[in-house]
Amino acid sequence: MNLKKLTPMLLATAFLFASCEKDDEALKDNLTNTGEKDKNTEEFGDLEVEQFVYKGMNDIYLYKADVPVLADDYFASTNEKNSYLAGFDSPEALFDDLLSSQDRFSFITDDYVALEESFKGINSSIAGMEFGLGRITNTNNVFGFLQYVLPNTSAAEAGLTRGTVFTEVNGTKLTLDNYADLMQGSFTINVGYVENGSIVLTDQTVTLDPAGYTENPVFINKVLEVEGRKVGYLMYNSFIADFDDELNAAFGEFKAAGVNDLVLDLRYNGGGSVESAVDLASMITGQFEGKVFMQEQWNEKYQTYFEEEDPERLLNRFNPVIRTQEAINSLQLSKVYIITTLGTASASELVINGLDPYIDVIQVGTTTTGKFQASATLYDSPDFGKEGANENHTYAIQPLIFKSANSVGKSDYVNGLSPDIEIAEDLNDLGTLGDPSEPLLQAALNHMMGKAQQSKSQAQKRAAENFEQIGQGDMHQPTFQRMYIDELPPVLDRE
Repeated sequence: MNLKKLTPMLLATAFLFASCEKDDEALKDNLTNTGEKDKNTEEFGDLEVEQFVYKGMNDIYLYKADVPVLADDYFASTNEKNSYLAGFDSPEALFDDLLSSQDRFSFITDDYVALEESFKGINSSIAGMEFGLGRITNTNNVFGFLQYVLPNTSAAEAGLTRGTVFTEVNGTKLTLDNYADLMQGSFTINVGYVENGSIVLTDQTVTLDPAGYTENPVFINKVLEVEGRKVGYLMYNSFIADFDDELNAAFGEFKAAGVNDLVLDLRYNGGGSVESAVDLASMITGQFEGKVFMQEQWNEKYQTYFEEEDPERLLNRFNPVIRTQEAINSLQLSKVYIITTLGTASASELVINGLDPYIDVIQVGTTTTGKFQASATLYDSPDFGKEGANENHTYAIQPLIFKSANSVGKSDYVNGLSPDIEIAEDLNDLGTLGDPSEPLLQAALNHMMGKAQQSKSQAQKRAAENFEQIGQGDMHQPTFQRMYIDELPPVLDRE
């Protein structure tokens, strides 16, 4: 699947619209434009994808006001607009031209089927390993380091573990220029590890085969006994709607065990469903049912309509039930520890920001990505819905459609959310996820128990000096750092 503008994080199904009536002069202009369209088909060639891209961005794009060419009155005629659309080599190039300078996350795809599968947690390109990407300081050389391995995949069968390092793919050394292209299909990596701040390579190589795999985002949930206290630990890796019942079940286990403290590990969670995020916040709390968790801020057209006709549509409130109408298992907590890294984005940041006005949120780790906007999947159909989509192509666009703010209006955290307890993952000692001695979890537990934090070792300092993290292995996936909604907005008249 080809993606454009996929940079380091909401799927809305369709936005339904109906055409408003025009006065006689406008109707006459429409008839004229219809004739122009026939002429333009001959003059400019096939522009159906480009016309769809422009129509979608002109209608619903959050940052429409930033892009002069998206103004409703920018073009004097259909002929003039089609001349503009024909000036691009591809739909991707047009889409890029329509983006605001403050937009890091909107994208276009030429394969919406693969996009839909990704939103369901189906991924076939990582061969079962989730990994970060680092750059060796003062060089263009890149290396991958495994953050965790998915069970029953080729990576697990090969014996790869958290902390494994690789510097080559198919015998080619990874660099800033080639790493994105090398890890496609079946590929072979070399195997190494970090010791005393340096990469040590072995003679071992492993061949990994991609296969369709649906990842359960509830990766680890367990109850830790810490100095006589029952602490719930949940590593949750993506807000995937299809797994909300598993998430609720995990909180049911915490509740049954009498958990009074919680460490929520979102260090690799790039986002997903807004509704799942609201429900997770409701599971952590429960005492704020009906109160505002998040407010939506749309472009001028939609914001004005919602404020005048349906202000409740702009509000997301703490829930008593998940989307299946099953009662939420809530812990009624007044404090939560949340582990974050640069890989924490979108719906994960929404949970942190939305909870902050209500309870004590202790953030442990490093600063998050800084994504507070939501996007939507638009198809080439009269109402942008999947039903009736143009069968001549499989293009879809995923533009940002609104930004989120918490109940007191905090938004626009473009530089991310900073931790209360700053500690970075250590390539010398990544530790075992879910184990109380794993450095980031240990830092959270130490703070919880009133203990002092440990200082960095010399090996940790050397590793920090020698390596610079530049991204995630899945950052070219369509769901990377995305946040999406499920509820359809009302029908609006198209002007």
